[in-house]
Amino acid sequence: MRTAICERLGIEFPLFAFSHCRDVVAAVTNAGGFGVLGAIAFTPDQLDSELTWIDQRVGGRPYGVDVLVPGKIDASALDRHARLADLVPERHRDFVTHLMTKYGVSGTIQPPAASADEFGRRVTAAGASGLIDVALQHPIGLIASALGPPPPEMVARARAAGVPVAALVGTVEHARRQVAAGVDLVVAQGTEAGGHTGEIATMVLVPQVVDAVAPVPVLAAGGIASGRQMAAAMALGAEGVWCGSVWLTTEEAETAPAVKRKLLAASSLDTVRSSSRTGKPARQLASAWTDEWDSSPESPGPLGMPMQLLVAEAAMARIGAAAERGEPGALELANYFVGQVVGQLNQVKPAREVVYEMVSEFAEAVERLARLSG
Repeated sequence: MRTAICERLGIEFPLFAFSHCRDVVAAVTNAGGFGVLGAIAFTPDQLDSELTWIDQRVGGRPYGVDVLVPGKIDASALDRHARLADLVPERHRDFVTHLMTKYGVSGTIQPPAASADEFGRRVTAAGASGLIDVALQHPIGLIASALGPPPPEMVARARAAGVPVAALVGTVEHARRQVAAGVDLVVAQGTEAGGHTGEIATMVLVPQVVDAVAPVPVLAAGGIASGRQMAAAMALGAEGVWCGSVWLTTEEAETAPAVKRKLLAASSLDTVRSSSRTGKPARQLASAWTDEWDSSPESPGPLGMPMQLLVAEAAMARIGAAAERGEPGALELANYFVGQVVGQLNQVKPAREVVYEMVSEFAEAVERLARLSG
């Protein structure tokens, strides 16, 4: 399986695996795909450690890093506060405490700490700069901007380092803006995808983006977890696929065991686009958490990014620990970012096996189409 993107990046299969887990990134890369590590969870020092670990295990094979640099955050407002927690309204803290009480989650929610402040600042352009610096010090083959056009300095620094820049988009207009900003690879992500998504389906979005940005290569994302879906994406004009959800139930995944069990039991109807985790619409497993924030008359409504991240992640840390202890209310609240392909994820497998199964099924699908056209 060879496409132009395979030749450019030096990979066997045009299968890109986005994951926050270094083990998944290394496993997919070693299997001939292209692992992409999501960097938002790490400080610069932690990211350096994670990438060093990957470097030692992939034998020089290329992999990538994904940073989150949203373009609509009032960084000046953040900079005026020593602690981002100062910007979290009391009613939002009270609502989280109410949820913990209502669902019987043991312990209390503390105000976001300094570590959470740092986490919030990492989703600003200034905060992401340190992560970009670290990423470009490693032999990465790609750096991706997960939300919004990459800052000009990111593109310039990547170009100087000889590293291609990718960006995720949910509309044709976004794709044009990304190309104008200098990206080398566009990831057209349909609404089926997990995490931050738009409202246009993959089957509709991909061919429109391919036509709009040619000759810039396009990867398809959203609703892709099998070889048949991969073949469909390539038929739409994509040069490869970008997958995230399919790795959440692999043996290597960082997914908490209680959440992994929920994912394995879920259907494709069990996801929702909600701002309740990050402050921007993100597809995730529907749970009491999303229901309460989005539908409860008591809800104050989600804050914007990054403030909702602080509120949610502090709460989710406690909810996750309680869910692992088997507390029923915590299990109702627990969720994670996942796409509609969750309905296909019903078995735990090694990431390498997932890669090989997708490639094999892709070949079978192409052969079937060849027979039909013959």
